[in-house]
Amino acid sequence: MRALISVTDKKNVDYLAKSLSDLGYEIVSTGGTLKKILDSGIKAIDIEEVTGFPEILDGRVKTLSPKVHGAILYKRDDEEHKKTILEQDIEPIDIVVVNLYDFQGALKTRDHDNIIENIDIGGPTLIRSTAKNYKDVLIVTDPSDYEEVVERLKNKTDDLEFREKLAAKAFSLTAYYDSMISRYFLNRTSLDSKYYSLGFEKISDLRYGENPSQSAKVYEDNFVESYLSNLEILHGKEMSFNNYNDLNVAVELAAELGKNSVVGLKHATPCAASKAESIYEAYIKTYNADPVSIFGGIIAANGIVDRDTAVEMSKIFLEIIVAEDFTEEALEVLTEKKNIRLVKVDFSLSSVNIDVKYLNGKVLIQDKDQAVDGFEVVTDKKPTDSEIEDLKFAMTVVKHAKSNAIVIAKDLVTLGIGGGQTSRIWALESIGNNHPDKSFKNSVLASDAFFPFDDCVTLAGEMGVKSIIQPGGSKKDIDSIKKCNELNISMVFTGQRHFKH
Repeated sequence: MRALISVTDKKNVDYLAKSLSDLGYEIVSTGGTLKKILDSGIKAIDIEEVTGFPEILDGRVKTLSPKVHGAILYKRDDEEHKKTILEQDIEPIDIVVVNLYDFQGALKTRDHDNIIENIDIGGPTLIRSTAKNYKDVLIVTDPSDYEEVVERLKNKTDDLEFREKLAAKAFSLTAYYDSMISRYFLNRTSLDSKYYSLGFEKISDLRYGENPSQSAKVYEDNFVESYLSNLEILHGKEMSFNNYNDLNVAVELAAELGKNSVVGLKHATPCAASKAESIYEAYIKTYNADPVSIFGGIIAANGIVDRDTAVEMSKIFLEIIVAEDFTEEALEVLTEKKNIRLVKVDFSLSSVNIDVKYLNGKVLIQDKDQAVDGFEVVTDKKPTDSEIEDLKFAMTVVKHAKSNAIVIAKDLVTLGIGGGQTSRIWALESIGNNHPDKSFKNSVLASDAFFPFDDCVTLAGEMGVKSIIQPGGSKKDIDSIKKCNELNISMVFTGQRHFKH
């Protein structure tokens, strides 16, 4: 019996090699794996003794041989296959243990030549050959499986079901690996390919999905580096499906608003946001903007949470506080609450420019909404400098609210956010209805899409809004412009719609 072992990740490979050797397997190995096995005092032979050919081209070719793949792929119950194996003097290989070059790690170097050299050829070929013939040859690709493999071989329980599971794991690995390589070349060439593969690595199971009746898992896209790539959970109970989804929206908005911005979010839509001179000031303004909705929600702080801010945050129930970092004093305060989740993210990274929606067998892939807004004043009255700042702030926030969406803001603080309505006027009315005691005098308004009628302008004027920003593009734009001029409201067209469904 023979086992071929050739691994990049050499964790516990000495244990496996010794265990297989003790079970009567002759160990065949390559390069660095062979050296580690031999250095561990375990007998093994070089792959060159099997192939009758030296390793060439700086290791690019070492296992690509009929002596290897014939030994793996032949069907043990096929008489013609047996005859060929005997005629060609090929000794069967019964176990193949392989994991792959660290292409994922090479990507982080951004060195093209290094990345190319870390595209494994022999490894995936061995894996695919063995997994195809899983009934006769055991494929092992994950070091965490070594102990179970050894125990099953000892007890002769390496049955077809177990072998098939290892084959499934093996093909999943090669598919993931190839997806990373494919995406690298597609990004490099900007090719609009007929085929597009996304590969993800499982992080953990989740307690449940959006609702308790739904199972869920969380995976990592290791091809990208974005805000959540280096996510670090410092404290609190396990993250849920909804936690991850909400956290992502809050972080995206806080990142876009910039340093010293704080976002309050509930059910994947912002309920309040502000930008100030400090995280403390921004949090106070965000909380006061909507102290009702923020209860049980998420706070995203683009900056460092200090003790004073932590004390204020600890006064209400929050599901998650996500920030650039927390001071030791802040952690002392916040970790007194067992259930709150404290999360660090890297705001210095950039947003991933891809948005994917899976629709019952159809997949929609689009660029992330990162368009640069124009700024065309279309009314007689022009916005003041402070209003311009507020208009840009409000338009940034409205991009992250569910359509139809309206945001009213003043002094870089949201006064009201209306989203998820089937009518634009209802989105605006919901702000007044939800904040009946709030003054909107001298505020600004942002809309994620154009006004089909002048009703929103009329209501905005009644509420005290003094400047409006919207994409424009309606056949009845002139009606809204005339109404703004009549009410002495300035209005800006951006030329960019920001639907979010």
